[in-house]
Amino acid sequence: MTSQYFESIQLIERLHRYFLDVVKTELDRKSLQDINNVQAMILHNIGRDEMTVGELTLRGYYLGSNVSYNVKKMTENGYITQERSVHDKRSIRVKLTAKGTDLCKALDDMFIKHEDKLKTIGIENPDLVDLNHTMKQLERFWASQTSFTGLASLDDSDF
Repeated sequence: MTSQYFESIQLIERLHRYFLDVVKTELDRKSLQDINNVQAMILHNIGRDEMTVGELTLRGYYLGSNVSYNVKKMTENGYITQERSVHDKRSIRVKLTAKGTDLCKALDDMFIKHEDKLKTIGIENPDLVDLNHTMKQLERFWASQTSFTGLASLDDSDF
């Protein structure tokens, strides 16, 4: 017997993999062989900001070692630049290059195109608002179940 909760967890995992396949397809369509789908999404999370690798890890919820490896690869392939912080020599700040900005714009365009296509199958903005609300509640619930978030004391009234 599969509970709705467990089915939701499986669906979230599957959707994530499908989405990464969609990003890979977009990269292939643009003949981009020097960046992978995960790196493209890290790049998109940087966007127009300049941030440290640590901030990027927190923003994207990536594992630190994976971010460091992917940042190195994206730097080698000309998508981002890295600079040591003037104030803290241990800290490295990253930002997009023109090549990275172009890819970020292409992903933005893909998102807009997908949003328009969703309307043709009956998924409208209010549906996405409801979905996002539910996923944020799940995110908060799962965060509250871990000891490292400091949220373990949340009770049912917080959701």
